[in-house]
Amino acid sequence: MKRKINDSYFYKNGLTIIFMIMFIISLCGQAITGWKEHNKELADEHTRQLHFKEYLTSGHFIEATFENWESEFLQMAMYVILTIKLRQIGAAESKNLDHKEEVDHEPKPGPDAPWPVKKGGWILKVYKNSLSLTLLILFTLSFIMHTYGSFENYNIEQGLKNKPQENITEFLMDSKLWFESFQNWQSEFLSVATLIFLSIYLRQYGSPESKPVDAPHMETGK
Repeated sequence: MKRKINDSYFYKNGLTIIFMIMFIISLCGQAITGWKEHNKELADEHTRQLHFKEYLTSGHFIEATFENWESEFLQMAMYVILTIKLRQIGAAESKNLDHKEEVDHEPKPGPDAPWPVKKGGWILKVYKNSLSLTLLILFTLSFIMHTYGSFENYNIEQGLKNKPQENITEFLMDSKLWFESFQNWQSEFLSVATLIFLSIYLRQYGSPESKPVDAPHMETGK
């Protein structure tokens, strides 16, 4: 008997699969081009160039990778947290202005409920906020790795220029780390604000991130 298309693994998980494939391709592209670019810089300084495996553990690669992850996780965490209480009239992703929605209802144990809901107590309290907590943890870990990579790369650059190196405390007070962070944070916040505002007046047929095409502009949510 021919299996229905909506029973296939890809149909059920296609969004995650495609995004992970794009992520892996992009990360590989970043690693290869970053390796070549970094070796050009080392060659200009008449310094030994790195093998590809060495580059993957270098401050240059770690900084570039986690600098971007950090801003993405911060953006998602802030979006999840701020949309709990804040509203935007007409926005597709905003909660209704006038009444509570399903996500505001207290969880009730049931046969299909996740196990933390059935367990209750402090486990349920943590689970109720597990999405934002996980995103904040991922942001913190990414920020730590970004700091480490940037610190390592900065001192390598200082050494190549015969300039004094800094310890981690001095580096945390330096503008370099915070310039790298703020330039990414501002772009993420701008992209979210842009999507929120544009979803008031613009539509994308078939996308869950858009309101129905015939929905009034000031209708909030989907």
